[in-house]
Amino acid sequence: MEKVLILGASGLVGRALSDELKDGFDVYGTYSTTLPSLPVGKQFQLEVKQTDKLKEIIHAIKPSMVISCLRGDYDHQLKFHKELASELHNKDSRLYFISTTNVFDGDYSRPYTETDLPFSQSDYGNFKIECEKMLRETLAERAMIIRIPAIWGKDSPRYHAIKESIKSQKVIDVYSNLVCNNLLDIQLAKQLRFIIESKLKGIFHLGSVDRMTQGQFYEQIISKLESENSLLNYHLFQDMTETFYFTLKSNREDMPSSLQSTNMDIISYLLG
Repeated sequence: MEKVLILGASGLVGRALSDELKDGFDVYGTYSTTLPSLPVGKQFQLEVKQTDKLKEIIHAIKPSMVISCLRGDYDHQLKFHKELASELHNKDSRLYFISTTNVFDGDYSRPYTETDLPFSQSDYGNFKIECEKMLRETLAERAMIIRIPAIWGKDSPRYHAIKESIKSQKVIDVYSNLVCNNLLDIQLAKQLRFIIESKLKGIFHLGSVDRMTQGQFYEQIISKLESENSLLNYHLFQDMTETFYFTLKSNREDMPSSLQSTNMDIISYLLG
């Protein structure tokens, strides 16, 4: 049975991955403060600054693959991933790095595919770009880049914030002209499992196959929660009337349609 080490196993994505992979893989995970849903002997407390402890964990586990879905200070994370890549360089382990739509936040004029070159204006986007580049240079085809849009789940902070806003009648700010796609935590976990088991390589853009504006997505959720859409406070992205895109598009053909979803699939699941 292949060993999987999930870095950041107590977060939204890490928990979904732990639950999905526990059948069929020997799953280990790290956490900062919140305990993950893993057996005691398979969880390790690890801060992003503790690169020596990271090496100890890898030496002890000898994972076939590492999945990184860490959060934290960007400079510390970059150093952490450099040490991780160096540690895996002379091993056979594969690395799956969770990245973001923000690597394209330097230009909102269109959706972007896996073959487009990233361009960012944000610190977050540039950090992810630098990480992606370094990992691919160090590990070559053994580093897989998984770019994702906004992640939702029944336990996600985004969904909890909507329900709390409805409860307290607090206004929710949304953009009426920013086209987005979205993804469920459990959907990401199933897609990544397929990528792992199929030994697919390269860069992957995951997310709903259709798109709607941020305002439309929130409208659908709020209306189905039997609340008034008057809670939504609409803004124009960048104070301009044109349509902007914060969207990932895939030109790969190796993800089965059964593992793909629409925005309405996501909304139906959240409300189910």
